[in-house]
Amino acid sequence: MGLLQEGRAIPGYHVERYLGEGAFAEVYRVKHPHLGRQAMKVFKTQGPQAEAALLTRLTHPNVVRVYEAGTLQTTAGTRSFLTMEYVAGGTLHRHWATPRPAPLPTTQTVRTVREVAHGLAAAHQERPPILHLDITPQNILIDQAGRARLSDFGLAKVANPDPRKPRGSVTLAFAPPESLLGAQAESCASDVWALGAIAYLLLTDTYPYPAGASRRTPPPRPSALNSEVDQVLDEIVLDALAPNPTRRTPNALVLARQLVEYEGAVR
Repeated sequence: MGLLQEGRAIPGYHVERYLGEGAFAEVYRVKHPHLGRQAMKVFKTQGPQAEAALLTRLTHPNVVRVYEAGTLQTTAGTRSFLTMEYVAGGTLHRHWATPRPAPLPTTQTVRTVREVAHGLAAAHQERPPILHLDITPQNILIDQAGRARLSDFGLAKVANPDPRKPRGSVTLAFAPPESLLGAQAESCASDVWALGAIAYLLLTDTYPYPAGASRRTPPPRPSALNSEVDQVLDEIVLDALAPNPTRRTPNALVLARQLVEYEGAVR
């Protein structure tokens, strides 16, 4: 049984339907009497509400907007929740997984990754920076206008140089080497690596590091798997995937600027 029941009213909202769940929360489509449809994330445990506090600071066209945070009664007792924009277009993973004979067009991939990088840059430019820490194709939504929107800051935290602090579960295919080794503190460069892994996947239909592969050396160049990828785009993606975070593209703003410059050069 879910935390909320479809068709039931809760204070301030009507629960329309269950949308899905992640490691931390269940998501429902709800309707506010004045603001219309929204997505409501209900956490499986008593918290955290830190995500809400972080996200309410972020307003950017490429970040899903958070409206309200609080607690409510669920089938499992009192739980934290937050409400956010309802984006009807589906996830990037769903768009990528649609059957097709070749990888997505390079121009489409560059635009999508650039849009996500711009949204992520808004978080990285906070002082101290806000890290997402679980960027995956499932956490990127594509709205009905085709615009990419970064969502689900379920692991988000203010950057902290202490590598000893624990973190939650992550999606291993998009986890940077330092996250798996636990030897270095996470940084903006950790998010850049995840976005680089997504770019690689979209360009090649292949994960940069198959399960069990060492992440100590760079993966094959994307151009080796997709002839539409040129040397400049190769370098942008591989710089984002550098195993050593000190040699990696340092933050999302730098990555976004690289992609803007690339788009301008190939037009």
